[in-house]
Amino acid sequence: MGQRLQSRGAIAKFLVSDHQRLGVLFRAAVANPDQVDHESYTHFRAGLLRHIGMEEKILLPAIQQRQGGNAWPLAAKLRLDHGALASLLMSPPRPAIVAMLQTILEAHNELEEGANGLYAAGDELVGPESEQLVARLKAAPLVSVMPYSDTEAVRTTIRRALERAGYRFEG
Repeated sequence: MGQRLQSRGAIAKFLVSDHQRLGVLFRAAVANPDQVDHESYTHFRAGLLRHIGMEEKILLPAIQQRQGGNAWPLAAKLRLDHGALASLLMSPPRPAIVAMLQTILEAHNELEEGANGLYAAGDELVGPESEQLVARLKAAPLVSVMPYSDTEAVRTTIRRALERAGYRFEG
């Protein structure tokens, strides 16, 4: 992964590195299948929401601006995935929630990190201004995270968000 990361532009390097950081937190949180490490999961949860915000509020709009107002071709899919991920983070980290997060993140990260992914598009389209964009990404505020909710309304929200994004949830 290190060499692959070195050949990337500034945007990809920063955001792939953040994916890696989030992956470490997630794996630490769920390493024991019988008990979630809530401290790691809390940091993962807040970090993933901040990461989603960086992409939604900074990167995707910058790409759209560079394309004359046209959205990046997979922007709608990424936004649906982001909604699904955010909805899952509303619920306590039960095994079904954890499994669904892992499933979505594996597919989603490839759409962003791949050779023709979001980050490569950002580096290509933003070009010489990518360092300024990375500075904006780094300055993105931390996200306030609400307490977990395990109500029927939340479960319905999760199901709907996952269905819109093309996933099926049995949890």
